[in-house]
Amino acid sequence: MTQAALNADVTVEQVDTLLTELGDTLSDLDKSTSGLDATLERFNQTITRIDELAPRLIGVVERLEVIVDRVERIVGLGESVIAPWSATEHAVRGALNAVRRTTGI
Repeated sequence: MTQAALNADVTVEQVDTLLTELGDTLSDLDKSTSGLDATLERFNQTITRIDELAPRLIGVVERLEVIVDRVERIVGLGESVIAPWSATEHAVRGALNAVRRTTGI
């Protein structure tokens, strides 16, 4: 009977130790969960701000696309204007080079 009482005491001590450690673990888990809740709240706020900014960003991108189209048209026009000058320059250089070769200059 004494041995059974000693075994019961040891078992009660082990259960008490386990419950104490479990309490510490649950306390740590509660702190971690609180931190996670705060992080998720900040994440939710960030997502909300992104959702609010998205239409404005789309508007900016659309305006930039219009500007790029205009610049491309201007560059195309400039290339069209310069192409005859470039061809004339090329022809004149070719003629001058031919004259230099034939005259030995």
